[in-house]
Amino acid sequence: MNKKITIQDLGLKDYKETWDYQEQLFKEIVDLKIKNRRENTQAPTPNYFLFVEHPHVYTMGKRGDFSNLLVSEEYLNKIEAAFYKINRGGDITYHGPGQIVGYPILDLENFFTDIHKYLRFLEEMVILTLAEYGLHAERSKGETGVWLDVGTPFARKICAMGVRASRWVTMHGFALNVNTNLGYFDNMIPCGIKGKSVTSLNVELGKQEISQDEVKQKLLKHFKNLFEATLLQQEAQV
Repeated sequence: MNKKITIQDLGLKDYKETWDYQEQLFKEIVDLKIKNRRENTQAPTPNYFLFVEHPHVYTMGKRGDFSNLLVSEEYLNKIEAAFYKINRGGDITYHGPGQIVGYPILDLENFFTDIHKYLRFLEEMVILTLAEYGLHAERSKGETGVWLDVGTPFARKICAMGVRASRWVTMHGFALNVNTNLGYFDNMIPCGIKGKSVTSLNVELGKQEISQDEVKQKLLKHFKNLFEATLLQQEAQV
């Protein structure tokens, strides 16, 4: 079991470039697992955690409904926003500047083989991080991600999640709104859930801007503890 996780911060990077890089790391892990089983070897499989910030982009999960995108392709071009249909779970979501996106690419056989537990751990990482800012965030039954004021007319989502897993290797992940321009969410029905709004950390705290580096460090602290992992910082190679 290799519980070491390499942390890479990609900065501001195009969605498609980042997706391709995820696929590259994902394939590296899967290919090594296949080789181990074929040759009856035990070479340790690596684990990665990518931080990234994307230019404006809307992504649709495998079972997403295109009717949840409320604007035309022409309008997306006008606001310089890209659109991709991708291979994660979940419906439509938005990524853009001011949002912390995290992509853990883990071999869960190094930790535990339970996808539901994996998702709950990602949610818990965000819940614990937001608690450090005085916010009571929680899960919403039947809906992935992290929410505020669950069970009230004011329920709002602050962190979206959608993952893919194959051979117990994960990719995609979470998107936490920190200093995000929430106006871009008006162009869709977030995650296909009608009647609920989205929010961001700076809005909830009534501040113009929150340090994203500070939030990342808090996320990593809780991620490390939950997964009982050793984190290794590495400069991105993309």
